[in-house]
Amino acid sequence: MFDGHVPYRDFFMEYPPGALAVFLPADVFGSSHYNAAFKTLMALCGVATLVVIALLLVRLGASDVRIWSSTLLFALSPIALGPISLNTYDAWPAFLTVAALALLLAGGAVAALAVLGVAFAAKVYPAVLLLPALVYVWRTSGRDRALRALAAFSGAAALVVLPFLALAPHGLAESFRAQAGRSLQVESLAGSLLAVADRLGFYSATVVHRTGHAISYDLVGSLPDSLAVLSSVAQGLVVLAVLWLYLRGSDDARRLTIAFAAAIAGFLAFTRFFSPQYLVWLVPFAALLGPAAWSLVALALVLAQLWFFHYRDVFALGGYVWLVLVRDLAVVSLCALLVAGLRRPAAVKDQDPVLLEDEPPLRVPT
Repeated sequence: MFDGHVPYRDFFMEYPPGALAVFLPADVFGSSHYNAAFKTLMALCGVATLVVIALLLVRLGASDVRIWSSTLLFALSPIALGPISLNTYDAWPAFLTVAALALLLAGGAVAALAVLGVAFAAKVYPAVLLLPALVYVWRTSGRDRALRALAAFSGAAALVVLPFLALAPHGLAESFRAQAGRSLQVESLAGSLLAVADRLGFYSATVVHRTGHAISYDLVGSLPDSLAVLSSVAQGLVVLAVLWLYLRGSDDARRLTIAFAAAIAGFLAFTRFFSPQYLVWLVPFAALLGPAAWSLVALALVLAQLWFFHYRDVFALGGYVWLVLVRDLAVVSLCALLVAGLRRPAAVKDQDPVLLEDEPPLRVPT
């Protein structure tokens, strides 16, 4: 792009258009300093996220001790995950999603959904938050405002995506197709289960290094292909279950926070490709929840760093696949914990380890 080439038209780019918002500014400091500038930009996204988390905790009614401890845990999370936290751009959509939650709870529904639309244009996963957000707006502020919020989401996403769609419709479609059509990877829950089964002698797994548009290490065969389909089905069902459970309860701020965290956890738990940096999406929401949720996320972060530096062993189905499996099971456990939190009636939420324990229910005035 710095040489005048247009992404999706003149060269393949696997990332959504919204990623360019953080890919391009770092070049201001020159190509020789690009890496350092990009890492600094990601660190600034982390700082901005930290501020939003603190504001959310205040709005949720957390005690001073809880605010300081939660923000400190978030600030230390890059140590648990390692350099992955600054080497990829996932801190950008993570900031946008938690900022959207903060705007929602502050009563700025239209602005919140616009921010969520930009997040969707940067990394597709925030789409799983759209329906819970719209339900919250509809039930707290009315249908008209919910429709305006939906229009803001669509408009913001379109503003980012449509220029590239007009310039290179086939290239942009190929980018999304390449990501959506990826096979079962070793890092996924189903993939790590097959890898461990291979280690135990119950299954003979084959890993293929695919190059081209989307570089990946995939498990091949009829069983991995079937499990890839089942994983996507499970992914969709969990996200829908979160929406259904949220619909059945109240619209206080804590339940919406849990619903956001549960939708992202469910999306990750059953995805066909689960790169270590995707955990960055969960960290801001974990900081808003109780110690049980945070402990599971912290475990997943540490495990991801441990095997990240031994990718060759993972792809060779060596002993590190056990760490991958435990990481995946930690995220599944987190998803189950959050879903259980949504199912609990309001009468017992003060004893719920998922929630902040010391605040009354909060509703945004219509």
